Amino acid sequence: MDKFLTGQTALVTGAGRRIGREIALALAGAGANIVAHYRHSAEEAGDLQARLAERGVASWLVQADFEKAEEGESLLERAFRSSGTLDILINCAFVFTPGRLGNIRYDDLTRHMQINAWAPFVLMRDFARLSGRGKIVNLLDTRVAGYDMSHVAYILSKHVLLVLTKMAALEYAPRISVNGIAPGLILPPPGEDDAYLDRLSRTVPLKRRGHPVDIAGAVLYLLRSDFITGEVLYIDGGRHLMEYGHGPHTDI
Repeated sequence: MDKFLTGQTALVTGAGRRIGREIALALAGAGANIVAHYRHSAEEAGDLQARLAERGVASWLVQADFEKAEEGESLLERAFRSSGTLDILINCAFVFTPGRLGNIRYDDLTRHMQINAWAPFVLMRDFARLSGRGKIVNLLDTRVAGYDMSHVAYILSKHVLLVLTKMAALEYAPRISVNGIAPGLILPPPGEDDAYLDRLSRTVPLKRRGHPVDIAGAVLYLLRSDFITGEVLYIDGGRHLMEYGHGPHTDI
């Protein structure tokens, strides 16, 4: 693999599991040192660190629970102290729980906003203050092209992060680029298996699901470019296009 990130250091939130883990490994494969954030997945984070060492890069683990505002607000500084420098910020950590308009509670909404929008905002703000240059990628969701009646608090928080991504791209230019990636059918939610994705893939124009490596590849693409900011890449097999002809998501 092209080591175009050699000498750079990336903070990846939610790096212990799932898509965050795949992104951290891909960045390491491109030569980046990794500060891997995790919440509760200490064992998985330790295994990730071993995998990163096999790739010949330095790595540090930082724990934070984004439900606790003070932990999220101290994370960037702790990461910076550990590694000595940060060139890349990947906001991947999120919470995803169901809830419709008729039964959403205040606690549901504030929890999603805290983890999915406020924490990335604080990290972007502090990255700009402490690093002063570099690249930020925020993980969104294909459903930001419309809405999702089954996950109201979640999709509202992702809409907020979408707007923050575009605002930050303007605010922090020209020294920092800020972009978003909106995944579609990549991994099943907790409690579901691959059959869940196989069923839903029939609704996707490309008639198949994606994989974490597809998201990691999109992140590498954005990090390689020096002339993209304020953009959202939909890595969803065309699913977001269905918003224009078939109404809102209700089942993914």
